[in-house]
Order: sequence, then C-alpha cells, then structure tokens
Amino acid sequence: MKILVSICGGILVAFAYVVGAAEPAQSSAGPRALPPRFQTSDRCIACHNGLVTPSGEDVSIGFDWRATLMANSARDPYWQASVRRETIDHAEASAAIEDTCATCHMPIARSTAKARGERGQVFAHLPFPAHTDHAREAEDGVSCSLCHQVGTARLGTPESFTGGFVIEPRDAQGNTREYGPYAVDAGHTRVMKSSTEGFVPVQSDHIRQSELCATCHTLITETLGAGGKPAGRLPEQVPYQEWLHSDYKDTKSCQSCHMPVVKEAVPVTRVFGEPRELARHVFVAANFFVQRMLNRYREELDVAALPQELTTAADRTERYLATEAARLSIGEVRIDGGRLTTEVAIENLGGHKLPTAYPSRRAWVHFVVRDRNHRVVFESGAVNPDGSISGNDNDADQAAFEPHYAEIRSADHVQIYESVLGDVSGGVTTGLLSGSQYLKDNRLLPHGFDKRTAEPDIAVHGAALEDPDFTGGGDRVRYSVPLQSAEGPFEVEAELLYQPIGYRWAQNLKAYNGAAEPKRFTTYYDSMAAASTATLARARR
Repeated sequence: MKILVSICGGILVAFAYVVGAAEPAQSSAGPRALPPRFQTSDRCIACHNGLVTPSGEDVSIGFDWRATLMANSARDPYWQASVRRETIDHAEASAAIEDTCATCHMPIARSTAKARGERGQVFAHLPFPAHTDHAREAEDGVSCSLCHQVGTARLGTPESFTGGFVIEPRDAQGNTREYGPYAVDAGHTRVMKSSTEGFVPVQSDHIRQSELCATCHTLITETLGAGGKPAGRLPEQVPYQEWLHSDYKDTKSCQSCHMPVVKEAVPVTRVFGEPRELARHVFVAANFFVQRMLNRYREELDVAALPQELTTAADRTERYLATEAARLSIGEVRIDGGRLTTEVAIENLGGHKLPTAYPSRRAWVHFVVRDRNHRVVFESGAVNPDGSISGNDNDADQAAFEPHYAEIRSADHVQIYESVLGDVSGGVTTGLLSGSQYLKDNRLLPHGFDKRTAEPDIAVHGAALEDPDFTGGGDRVRYSVPLQSAEGPFEVEAELLYQPIGYRWAQNLKAYNGAAEPKRFTTYYDSMAAASTATLARARR
C-alpha cells in the first residue's frame, strides 16, 4: 500500500491505494478483505470542493451539500425528538421504528447494519459526537456514497418507496460502482478508485430522474394500534405522486428544481477536471428553520458546516421560497353596506402540493385592511411571537382544527393550507404512527392536478374538495370584512406565510420532555419561534 498526500482546497488529504491487482485477490495469507462498502463524505469532498466558475462563483459540491438537510438528516433535532416520541408512544415496536427511521436519515449506518443481518439503530449513535463503531457513518446523514450507489432496480415502483432503494452489488472485480451523469475516462477512474479504496464512477441517466428521489421522499407509514400492532397505513409524504398527477411530470424533475444547474460550465472535480454542466448540490427546499437551528446550536449538535455556510443555505432557502413557491394577487376591492369585499388568488408555482412532505408544514393567508391613517381595521392570520397563528383553532386547542374556507368574514377565521392527521378513532393527532387518515388536506395543488381523479394517497380532504375555487394551480378566497366606523381610502394587504414546523407540532412534543431529545428540541423551538415563519408571496391594493 502507498500513501499519497495532497492538499485540495486547503484540506490535507491522505489517499491510500493498493498497488497491483484489484479486488478480490488471493494471497498466501488468504483472501484479501474487501474495502468499506461506503465512505463518509470527507473522502469525496477532498476532490469535489474548490470548484469555481469562470466568473468566480464558488460552487463546491461538498461545501454546498454539508449545509443541507440531507447532510444533517441525522443531526436534525426535530427528527430526533419525533422519533423518540414514537418509540415512547409505541414502545413494543421501538426497535422496528428506529430501523425504519434510520433507513433514510442514517442510511449508511443502517445499510451496514442490514448487511450484517441486524436492524438499524438511532439512539445508540446519539448524542453526536458518539463513539460507536458506526457513529461517523450515522452522523454523515444522506451522504455522497449512499445516493450515488443507488441503482436502477425497482425505481418508480411501490417496492422502491419508503426507503426501498437498492444498493448495487460490487462488480466482478470487487469494485463499488458510483453512478453519475457523465462517462469518466480511465485516468480519472484510477484517481477516484485509489482515493476511495475501490469506488469506480459509472455513467447512468437515472441519477437525474425523480424516481431516485422518490425512494425516500415517498413515505408510507404503518399505523400502530394497541400493543404496537398494525392498524392501517398513511401516505405520510408523497410529493413524487403529486408530481406525477401534475403538468410538471413532463417538463421538470425533482433535481431540476432542487439542484439548480450552474449557468457556466465548470469542472466537477479539482483533479484535472474539464468544464461540464454542474447541478449544484444545495438541495434547496423548504426547511430554513432547522437550518438556522442547526447553526445556532451547532456545538451541541456537532454540526460540520461552517456558520457562514449554514447562513448562506438558510438565506438561499428563504429566497427560493419567496421567488419560486407561490404567487399572490388581490382582486377588485369594493365597499358596500359597511363591508369591504375582495378576492385573494394564490397560485402554486411548484410541481407538488404546497406545502408538501412532512405534515408539520403549513402555509396560510395573512390578510390586513388599514384605514386612511394606516390603522388596522381588520386582520386575519397574524402570527404571534411564539409561532402560533391568531384565530387558528388547532393552535388554541389540540383537539380541534381550522376548516377550509371559501369566504372569510371574521377575524378569527384563517385560511390555512395544511394536512391534519386523524387517529383510528377520528381524533386530531400529531403522532405520526398514530395517524391513520387525513381529517383535512387542502394544501395548494400544482398546475394540472385534477382533484376529482386523484388517487387516495394524494386526495384532497375536507371542504376544499367541494370548493369550486380550489383547483389545480391554486385557490381563490373571498374576504368580506366589517369596516365599522373606519374611513377610507383603505389599504388591503395579503401575504402567504409558511412554517416548516407548525406551533402545535412543536408544542405537543413537550409532553415527552422527560426524554432528552424532545426536551432539547422544544427548548430550541421556544428560543427561536419568532424566526419560524417565512413569507412566500405578498400583494397590496
């Protein structure tokens, strides 16, 4: 074995490689042990950082990735708290719960455990930094070598969902295939193989297809009843199926939105790379709040990304939401009989429901009328410093929820776009594995989505189903509000607000504060609740 020492992007890197025959070779000492099946991201970052466009923009893959929720999927304090809650609620199934949740949040550690015939674990690796045999692999989240080893088998089929991705076996020479969008020449293949202990790049178009993302972002959970026994199923998050039922399925993939292409050709590796089209590994999405939480509590959560990287990532997320998620407009304003009437139109600009994925997410209309002196005459949907929404029934009472409205006439009515879970008895719940149905789902539909032909897993639930103004592409809400003795001219403002973690979903975890993870998260949440909300769109008349 030889050691090659190199400095890449200011990082001292030691590459170990074997001289001579490749795996699997025999010697007088017996069979040679195969190298690790997975490598943590530090092996990849050494060559895939330091990428700069001709105009000077840093588009380093490693720096972009490590500030994402993908890289921090295992560090996410909300996820840790939520998994702990489920193991407390369903203690009989705790081992299975940890195994399932580790599939997509600690995929290297879980895949390694599975190869040994064991279940994946979550809490054995916590808190980070831990000192278990596979703690580094667990902490590395959705890492480079995991995603790029997922093969084509079962992609797009129900068997591939809920973490049903298939890791390709080693090739005939014992090498591990790492899939990418480009064919790689022999020289670069040798460099990658030596620096990673047996990883070889292989070109395949599936790395750019939505079906790859769907393996973890389509999640069907099993409802657990008494004694941890199965009691049904719930489509917890199904953005891929929502996308398939939209106009976007023929024009945009998941990657084309969430991994934007760099406008200039740039080498994808620092080691003798040639300019190519590069998709940024920013995985820009919607959870700016947890990105800021990871930054504020970085020491306690053992976060690897630098503060400025997480700040940039969170800012990018909010900017993406403000420009790519929705459009809002206010119709003609009329005054009649002491009431102001108008209509607010909300358009979903994305290729799936808004918001989509984990049901803690919600968006709502904040509507304000001001008089000639700029005093508030009417307000619906104001957000409070603790993250709750004024007038929202669910924030005030965990057993209730705000219905969908076609028209709003009172300040204590709020148009909230959300999915509300119900348990087997029909009660409102934020316990994911207690959920067996949706009591409400009026999340904004993408263009082309026909709610009448939607399959059950992506159906609209509640009053929105019968609302003729709630259609593919968005919603229209009428406002008829009392002016009392206020004098005009009146100013009308509407904005679409959004939270990745709704108030009730955070508050309900406080019942589990006897455990470390819920207590830590709820403490974090209370300290940052005022920063839990972003503006997606705004309009004035």
